[in-house]
Amino acid sequence: MKPLDEKIIEERLENLEGWSYNENAIHTTLEFKDFKEAFSAMTRIAFEAEAQAHHPNWFNVYNTLEISLSTHDAGGVTEKDFKLAQSIESILSA
Repeated sequence: MKPLDEKIIEERLENLEGWSYNENAIHTTLEFKDFKEAFSAMTRIAFEAEAQAHHPNWFNVYNTLEISLSTHDAGGVTEKDFKLAQSIESILSA
């Protein structure tokens, strides 16, 4: 799988509110009511990531979750990252 061109990445990000592109990955930061809600979201995302065989880099402190997506095998952002980002958005809006 080939990494996407930066112009295409920026165009695709227009459909993902709160996501940005830098350091060869797409990123978002999410805030929840408390740790329990943050961890619950992480659990739901983890099951979807496993189903897609594509795992995020993430960092959690209390109610904040930072997510970065990049396809390491391809050396950049690919369709796999946007597919998982869209899934994450669907999970969070449910």
